[in-house]
This record gives sequence, structure tokens and C-alpha cells, in this order.
Amino acid sequence: MTLKECYHAMEADYDGVICRLLTEERVQKFLLKAVDNQLLEKLSSSLEEGDYKEAFRSAHSLKGVCQNLGLTKLEVSSSEMTETLRGGEPSQDVAPLLEQVKKDYEIFEKSVAMLDR
Repeated sequence: MTLKECYHAMEADYDGVICRLLTEERVQKFLLKAVDNQLLEKLSSSLEEGDYKEAFRSAHSLKGVCQNLGLTKLEVSSSEMTETLRGGEPSQDVAPLLEQVKKDYEIFEKSVAMLDR
């Protein structure tokens, strides 16, 4: 799968990321790093432990990675999680938000795994 096809599969912003990072090689390098960054695991474990401050940091970091790499769909769900966790303990159940983040992350992960290298 080409990088452009990968971005299409993820419902992500290929043109925007190319404008920011300039080359497909650089984009691919950072995509591969993003898969290995453990932010989803940190978010999940922090929520399980009730550590909302750390969960917020993880969600916020994930959102930032998504913005930089143009991962539009995952950015939306991680942004919702970030805003829900902003300020401490959430006022609503975060389980449905976490499930959406996981679903979007899985699409991201599977798409990156199919990239031509």
C-alpha cells in the first residue's frame, strides 16, 4: 500500500501532512514511530487506575501526534477524550470515548502495517 493509499484508508489528511513534513519518507518514518509510542496503552492503563491527570497527558499527547501527522479521524476521537479529561475527573463515562479512540487507533495501526516499505 502506498502512503497516499494508507492515508485514504485512515481517513487522514495526506496533502496536509506532505505540506508539513515535505517528503513521504519523513511522513512514513514518523508514522512508524507513532505506532510504537505506547500512548494508547498509557491512556487505557491510566483510566483503569483512575489517574485522570496522566490519562489527560496521554490523550493530549496522542491528539498532538495526530495533528502533526494529519490523522484526522483519530485526532477527533483523541481530542474528545482530551477535552473530557481536561480539569481532572471526568463528568461523564469515558468508556464509550475510549472505545472510539481504540477503534480509530486500530484502523491507524492496521493501515500503517500495510504500508509498502
